[in-house]
Amino acid sequence: MHSTPTTLPAWQLLTQHAAEPQGHLRQMLDGDRSERFDLFRTHAAGLTLDASRQRMSAAVQDALLSLADQAQVEAQRDAMFRGDPINLTEDRPVLHAALRGDPAQAGPWGADIAADVERELSRICHFADAVRAGTLKGHSGLPITDVVNIGIGGSDLGPRMASDALAHLADGPKVHYVSNPDAWALYAVLRDLKPEQTMVVVSSKTFTTQETMTNAASARQWLIDGGCPETSLRYHQVAITATPAKPAELGYAPEQTFLFWDWVGGRYSLWSSLGLPLAIAIGGSAFRDLLAGARAMDEHFTSAPLADNMPVLLALYGIWNRNFLHMPTHLIVPYASRLVRFTPFVQQMDMESNGKRTHINGDLAEVDTGPIVWGGLGIDGQHAYFQLIHQGQHQVPVDFIGVETEDTPLPMAGTHHNVVNLNLRAQAEAMAFGRSYEDTLAMMKKDGMEGPAAQAMARHRMFEGNIPSNILWLDALTPARLGALIALYEHKVFVQAAIWRINAYDQWGVELGKTMAKAMEQKNG
Repeated sequence: MHSTPTTLPAWQLLTQHAAEPQGHLRQMLDGDRSERFDLFRTHAAGLTLDASRQRMSAAVQDALLSLADQAQVEAQRDAMFRGDPINLTEDRPVLHAALRGDPAQAGPWGADIAADVERELSRICHFADAVRAGTLKGHSGLPITDVVNIGIGGSDLGPRMASDALAHLADGPKVHYVSNPDAWALYAVLRDLKPEQTMVVVSSKTFTTQETMTNAASARQWLIDGGCPETSLRYHQVAITATPAKPAELGYAPEQTFLFWDWVGGRYSLWSSLGLPLAIAIGGSAFRDLLAGARAMDEHFTSAPLADNMPVLLALYGIWNRNFLHMPTHLIVPYASRLVRFTPFVQQMDMESNGKRTHINGDLAEVDTGPIVWGGLGIDGQHAYFQLIHQGQHQVPVDFIGVETEDTPLPMAGTHHNVVNLNLRAQAEAMAFGRSYEDTLAMMKKDGMEGPAAQAMARHRMFEGNIPSNILWLDALTPARLGALIALYEHKVFVQAAIWRINAYDQWGVELGKTMAKAMEQKNG
C-alpha cells in the first residue's frame, strides 16, 4: 500500500491537469447541460448530488476515480467494515456503522457486537418511549416534561443537530442541550424548568470530562435545591457512558445507565445510546428510521462502483479543490432552516478527523489534508459573508444543501419553500457564472453610464465567478434522509483520509487540551 499519495500515477496526472488551463465554468455550463448533468449527478438513499458546477472536466473526474482506485479506497473501506483495527494509533476498530446495523443480520463485525448494539438500542428506545408516555415519572409522581442533555463535542453536537433537524416530529418532552461550562449556559436552560419534572442526561464516554462533569454536578445540586431528595435522584438522572462504573460510584441507577463502546468516536456516536435525547424527542420508531437511512447509505457506499459512489465522489471533488486547485477552506450552507446546526456538526466531524499533519506511517504529511470547514444557513450567509465569496480574494468551494419538498403546516409554506430553493439555485448559478467585465460594462452603458465612470463602476460590479460547488438535494427532511446525509459526510471524511493516508479516528489535539486543563486544575486545586 502506498505511503504517500504523491507517489501514485493518478496524483501526478492530476497535478498535470491542474497545471493546464481549466477553463471557466461559464464555458463548461454554456448551452445544453444535459450531458454534463448526467456525468456529474449521482443518486443514493433519497439524496441527489449535483456536481455539474465543479471546476473539472470528464478527464479530471476519470483521473480522480483512478486515484481512489490506486489508493485502494475500496480495500480500506472493506477493512473498516470488517472490524479491522484501522485506528492504528489506538489499535481500535472503527465500527460506528455497526451501530445502525440490521438486527436481523449480524454484519461483518460479528454476532456478539450486533447483539450488544441491538440490546442497547432496544433499551434506549424502550426508555425513551416510557418517558414520552409518562410511565417513567419524577420523584413526586409527576411526568417528565423536560430533558436536559449535558455533554460536549460529539456528546452534544450530533443529538442537538438532529433534534433541530427533526423538530417537526418532536412531540415528546422538550429536550434541551447544554455543553458550555459557563454558568449562564446551564442557568439559561434550568431557570424556566421545574426540577420535579426534569430529567438530566449526562453524556460522557469517560465520565471524567471536566466541562461535562462541572455542569452535571451543578444540575444535580439544582435538583436537590429544587426539592428532590438525594435518595430520589435516580428518578431524574441518566448516564450515557462507556465506563459504567464511574456513574455507579456517583449514584446513577443501573437501569438508567446506558452504554456505548470505545470503538465509537464521539463525533460518530449519534447512532449509539448518545442519541437517547433525540429518541425521547421523536420516539423510538423514528430514531430507528434515522439509523435505517444511514444504513441505506452504508449499503450504497459498500456496494456501488467508484464511478457511481456518492461518498467517494464527494470526497474526490473535495480533494481536487483542496490539493490541486489549492483551496484551503470548504463552505457548507444548508438552505432548510431546520438544518441550522448541520454545518457545526460536520465541522467537528471533518476537522477533528482529518485535521492531521502525519501520515499513518509516522512521517510528516507531504500533502494538504483536512480543509477548514465553516458556514451556516445559506439564506443568512447571502446577506453576510457571501459578499466575500462573490467578490473577495479567496476561492471557496461550496456545498449547498436543499430539501425538495416542504412539510411545514403553514398556509403559505409552499411560497416560503419556493423562495428558499430559488435562492439556493440562484446562488449556485451566480457563483459559477459570475458576470464578466464586458457584460457588466454593457449593463452600465444600457443604464445610461458612459466613459471612465462606466468603466470604473463595471470593475466594482463585475464578478469573477468560477466558484465550484455541489448541490445536495434531500427529497424530504425525514429521519431516514437525515441519517443518509450524515452517513454520506462520515464516509466522505473516511475516503479523504484513506487517500491522504492519515488516521481519521484519533484526536490527540483534543486530548492535549483536556490533559493540560486537568493538570492545571490539580496544580491549583
